[in-house]
Amino acid sequence: MIYMFKFPDIGEGLEEGKIIEWYVVKGQAIHSGDPIVKMETDKVVTDIPSPKSGVISAIYGSVGETVHVGSVLVEIDIEGVSGTTAQDMAKETPAAPKPEVVEEKGFGVVGTIEVAGDGAYLPSSDEGGIVAKKTEHSHAKVLATPVARAMAKERGIDINSLKGSGPAGRVTKRDIENYSPSQKHTLSQPSPRSENNQDISRLRVEPLSQIRKTIAKNMLRSKHEAAHMSVMDEVEITSLVNLRNKVKAHYQSQNISISYLPFVIKAISKALKEHPVLNAELDLNAGTIIYKNYINIGIAVDTSDGLVVPVIRDVDKLSIVEIAQKLNEFSIKARERKLTLDEMKDGTFTITSYGSIGGLFAVPVINYPQVAIFGIGKIGQKPVVVDNQIVVGNVMPISMSVDHRIVDGGEVARFINLVLHYLQNPELMLIG
Repeated sequence: MIYMFKFPDIGEGLEEGKIIEWYVVKGQAIHSGDPIVKMETDKVVTDIPSPKSGVISAIYGSVGETVHVGSVLVEIDIEGVSGTTAQDMAKETPAAPKPEVVEEKGFGVVGTIEVAGDGAYLPSSDEGGIVAKKTEHSHAKVLATPVARAMAKERGIDINSLKGSGPAGRVTKRDIENYSPSQKHTLSQPSPRSENNQDISRLRVEPLSQIRKTIAKNMLRSKHEAAHMSVMDEVEITSLVNLRNKVKAHYQSQNISISYLPFVIKAISKALKEHPVLNAELDLNAGTIIYKNYINIGIAVDTSDGLVVPVIRDVDKLSIVEIAQKLNEFSIKARERKLTLDEMKDGTFTITSYGSIGGLFAVPVINYPQVAIFGIGKIGQKPVVVDNQIVVGNVMPISMSVDHRIVDGGEVARFINLVLHYLQNPELMLIG
């Protein structure tokens, strides 16, 4: 019996992934739980394990290709027939017996495991159903791999007119690549110049990464769904600068980097306790506001592939040093692409520290469906007035965007004032 294993839904709105590495080849025996393929999704790089034991009889997609959730990754002969035999049986005449085919349906990691890493295990199941046999008079679409269908559509080829070379006559990528250009469905070859007569040799085209695709989708969704309102301010933080300088060397000896960000995170967590609407979520369809009784703060981290947002959970229960340790851990994991889905979900509020690279103010985009995001600009020295005297101060610019459908301007102003109060008086964050 041939078991068709599809790319599973591993949660967090995943729609597609890119194949990074295959761990199996056709004809290879595998056991349930063995990794089949390494996939890059919009948030993590993870191994996808096999849900069945058997022999790999077919593999779909090559390294670098993008596949959608629900697309077939491999066919597994779970009756012990060799991969070669399974392929031969699939090519026999209609009168000859064919192996029973079971198509995997809806098999996913959600509710079982959230990230399929080393040692992860997906138990076998009886999910799926028998694929109905076609009759002579059936007009159903020809069997084809998702990659082949996409290529055929792009090239203007009628895929239903092709005879596939894959299992059970399935049309594969190779069939599309070998399609004769003399047939009427083919398109003319592109000109070396584009429509605006620009020499394409002067361009460099790269495919979007999975992370970049998701960033684009989420940013557009946020701008369409939320009514953005932004507020900007400055805070003089000389007391915080002095406190950090006192403790920095001590914690560096313990390999703990104390930046200004842990203090900002702590200040925000304390302010959210008094302004819970900024830690809430709007359900407009149900006509309700969902107040979160926990504070999970996401931190936007810049990587070579794009922004990722790991989440520090229950921030209000952590000390500043514990927050700093979490930040150090996430920074390393983000650079090495080792963050798990669990470490990037269920955030209730987001902070972006663009000032660490440069820039004073911004209009940050809300991490929808959250209702607020707090931005930190570049800290610098500038003249400030203290006790009617002009002195050199250490000033932190801040920017904040909120969903104006649920948060009013007065609420935002009071929240920001409280955050700035804690940053001006950091000793208050060390007590309780």
